[in-house]
Amino acid sequence: MGAIDGTHISASAPSARTTAFRDRRSDITQNVMCACNFDMRFTYVHSGWEGSANDSRVMQDALGHAEYEFPWPPRGKKKKKK
Repeated sequence: MGAIDGTHISASAPSARTTAFRDRRSDITQNVMCACNFDMRFTYVHSGWEGSANDSRVMQDALGHAEYEFPWPPRGKKKKKK
């Protein structure tokens, strides 16, 4: 695995739900969690969460969806020492 980060992407939301999609700067966004490998290739994307959602909630939701396999590192693989 490489890196996991959450980012906010501009979004359009139904007028009745714009409050939930406002981020901390009051922009209307959706919270997207992405994982990439060390070759900078996306290995996982979890999108659609409201901009006001906390990153940990998005991560827990991503881990809870069995139909979308989260890219866990191989078991038993240890980091090589330099």
